Amino acid sequence: MDSQNMSYQAGQAKGQAQEKVSTLMDKVSNAAESAQESMQEAGQQMKAKVQEAADAVKNATGMNK
Repeated sequence: MDSQNMSYQAGQAKGQAQEKVSTLMDKVSNAAESAQESMQEAGQQMKAKVQEAADAVKNATGMNK
C-alpha cells in the first residue's frame, strides 16, 4: 500500500470517528435536556402539592379567612 493510499484511509477513519463522536455527543445532549425537563416538571408538581397541603392546613385551622 503506498503512502498516499494510507493517508487517504487514515483520513477516512478520522472522519468516521469524528462523526461517531458527534452523534454520541448529540445523544448525550438530548438525554441531558430530557432529564432537565423531567426534573423541572417534577419540581412543578412538588410545588403544587406543597401549595395544596398548605391550603389544606390553612382551611383546617381557619387561617384561610
